[in-house]
Amino acid sequence: MPLTVKYSQTYNDALTTLATVTQRPANVVNLAGLYAIRVELEYNRHVIATNTPHGLSDDPEAEGSWLVRIFQTHGDAAPDELLTHATHAWLVDAFDSALGQLEADGNKILADADYGDISRSEGSTTTPAAEESA
Repeated sequence: MPLTVKYSQTYNDALTTLATVTQRPANVVNLAGLYAIRVELEYNRHVIATNTPHGLSDDPEAEGSWLVRIFQTHGDAAPDELLTHATHAWLVDAFDSALGQLEADGNKILADADYGDISRSEGSTTTPAAEESA
């Protein structure tokens, strides 16, 4: 069985979680022999998530932190640029921290979706700031 299939089955919950918060497909990829979860974002950006510094572990229940990195791709000749990274025991918290750091560093593109922002909902006409002042 190819390892991408094995890891996809093993990390189905993590794939579903990242697909849900990003509203994009999440896949297991082979990065030079190391396996990771990858999500394609807008504007040539992508997320790489692993639960060890050396890729996905064979044991998803192993103690450790999730490492979430957000990269910018500049083309075939240039290496991907690491925009930010974050670690946390929980995948969603690591992802949220990475997004927060991306914005704090001034790397958020205004057209980016507000992944995981539960204060916004489809059809909502008010903003969180308007709700606070009400």
